Amino acid sequence: MSATSTALSSRRVTTARGISCQVLTGGPPGAPPLVAFHGAGGHLADEPLLQRLAERFAVVSPVWPGYGDEPGEELIEDMLDFALHGADVIDALGLGPANGGPRPHLLGHSMGGMIAAEMAALSPGSYDRLVLVAPAGLWLDEYPITDIFALLPYEFPHHLFHDPEAGAAMMTGGLDFDDPEVIKAFLIGNSRRLGTAGKIMFPIPNRRLSKRLYRLTNPTLVLWGESDRLIPPVYARAWTDSLPSATLRYVEDAGHMAPYEQPAEVAAAIAAFLA
Repeated sequence: MSATSTALSSRRVTTARGISCQVLTGGPPGAPPLVAFHGAGGHLADEPLLQRLAERFAVVSPVWPGYGDEPGEELIEDMLDFALHGADVIDALGLGPANGGPRPHLLGHSMGGMIAAEMAALSPGSYDRLVLVAPAGLWLDEYPITDIFALLPYEFPHHLFHDPEAGAAMMTGGLDFDDPEVIKAFLIGNSRRLGTAGKIMFPIPNRRLSKRLYRLTNPTLVLWGESDRLIPPVYARAWTDSLPSATLRYVEDAGHMAPYEQPAEVAAAIAAFLA
């Protein structure tokens, strides 16, 4: 995969349940469909990974309820609701065998990986291959995961990024935090996002997904940043040991936010796996 990237556009879709959301899209016509689910932080920094993947795939990346301008998070109450919403968005986009098309690949990061895995466990025949980047969803008592709901804003970069200083700049997106109104808007938006994520991530990100992973028979690539301080890399092996058909790859000089810290390497690994 080249070092260039493809710009993404945005469109609005409404599911059969009546939930509207924005969807990032990009890629050449007729390319294999790839549905990407963001994590608890939402879309960040122009999505460098998705831009690179859009060179080769028809990328679509929905905004979860509670993360965009549209209402709808009140209709999402638990893990099943998230998984069904993901499937509903795919259907609303006209993708998949039910709409006469090929099975889409699924890509999920962190919370998005947890949901993508649940979707495939519920209906493995609906999807092609899976890529899970540092997915949440498992719990090892001897290796507790950092409680993101207890972190102060300035603590996030240390837990999420290999390079916390660069990560802080990425998370703030150039906002002027000397402006009280900017701080207010950021805190309100972040509270809404974490409130939605908390439905499946609080108090711990364990909704007994491990009991259902035997059903996830799709070939799966598990990617993990070697410096992940949020979900320790020991969880990478727990995932591959739980999946019937999994490949594991670690990403150097990357923490939990590997898609943003090493987008070129992550994109190349994904493209090779999905080829």
